[in-house]
Amino acid sequence: MAKIETIIKPNYLKQHSELTHKFNLHHGRHGWLRLTPAYSVKLVDQLLKNYDTDKVILDPFSGTGTTPLCAASKGYTVFGVEFNPFLVWLSEAKLANYSITNESLIDIAKKIRYLVEQKKIEPINAPNIFNINRWWAKDSLEQLCRIKAGIEKCTDIGSDMRTLLDIAFCRTMISVSNASFNHQSMSFQNQKATLYDNLLPSKFCDDVNYIMSSAVSHILINNDKARIIRGDSKSIQNFLPSKVDIVITSPPYPNRMSYVRELRPYLYWLGYIKEAREAGNLDWDTIGGTWGIATSRLNDWGVNSNEIFYPDDFLKIIEKIKKADGKNALLLSKYLSKYFADIWLHLQSLIKVLQPNAEVHYIVGNVSFYGNLVPVEQIYAGMMKELGFSKVEIITLRKRNSNRHLFEFDVHGSL
Repeated sequence: MAKIETIIKPNYLKQHSELTHKFNLHHGRHGWLRLTPAYSVKLVDQLLKNYDTDKVILDPFSGTGTTPLCAASKGYTVFGVEFNPFLVWLSEAKLANYSITNESLIDIAKKIRYLVEQKKIEPINAPNIFNINRWWAKDSLEQLCRIKAGIEKCTDIGSDMRTLLDIAFCRTMISVSNASFNHQSMSFQNQKATLYDNLLPSKFCDDVNYIMSSAVSHILINNDKARIIRGDSKSIQNFLPSKVDIVITSPPYPNRMSYVRELRPYLYWLGYIKEAREAGNLDWDTIGGTWGIATSRLNDWGVNSNEIFYPDDFLKIIEKIKKADGKNALLLSKYLSKYFADIWLHLQSLIKVLQPNAEVHYIVGNVSFYGNLVPVEQIYAGMMKELGFSKVEIITLRKRNSNRHLFEFDVHGSL
């Protein structure tokens, strides 16, 4: 594979946190929940400036809904595709227009606070998360179960009230947990939840206020112009209702960070999964997922190399990783092979829904295993060229903080 020149903008060889999820935290609905993998609303806004609003936008890995929300608020017709049911729900909630008043929602939140503080409501059963006491201290977990019971008692399933209170609950639930998000992947720290034991219902009310402050603003002229579709991006031609002009997306990076593992609390508390096997199944069906039973399945995974395009340089890297001195070397080589096999299937599917002269932007990051740098951006670019994309270029966006050799790129091309 002939390498495509990487365009380096000197001012982007810094970490530029404003191009990451950190920028989203103080921008209305984009900041409702802190989910680390999300990319920046600023980055999407910059890309959208290049296109007229009569263009149809697609994000085939829409995640937290950053691209759909940005595009919809500017008047574009936009489709988001996402496989994780919690993220579909969250994105739809971000895109919705709400007719309820701030006062009515706050009144319900205060009622729930009273019921919890006075123990006038029985708690729901705690979700079946493995080793749940690692996540929450006993008293905090009990109060969270009472707050969730209050939400279910005071609101109807599927109502605007239920949606907004559940989002506020998610903010409260994760903020009082022992989970730490200071690194690339989630970890646990020493028990901190005791700080909130007496203030947890009050914090829930504060989170309701925060959510409502941006929920009251209407963002769409026409709700039909923005849709989130739950589906597999490897077969996107089977369910996308129309062809698209522009793709702006950030697929999962091939760094073994499981989005299902990171989102377990939300999936369990909101009832999307009830046991670990469901989480493993969801992760296996998601591109880049290898957590739980997905790991054991990966050991048995194989692919017909005649059906997948792998650049020659990539196969050499796979062999180096496979022979590396590490107990997971073979597993990681299979992981990378499956990841790019899935991406190839996705790109083959994608070209079937693109209008002539459509343009795509894939925000991706390179990775390193056992000292072997995997040029993810070059592999994406090579696959695009193989599928007939023209004017393929790689633009360096920023340096990542996890390794001095790791960067984020915009791989851009036209069909």
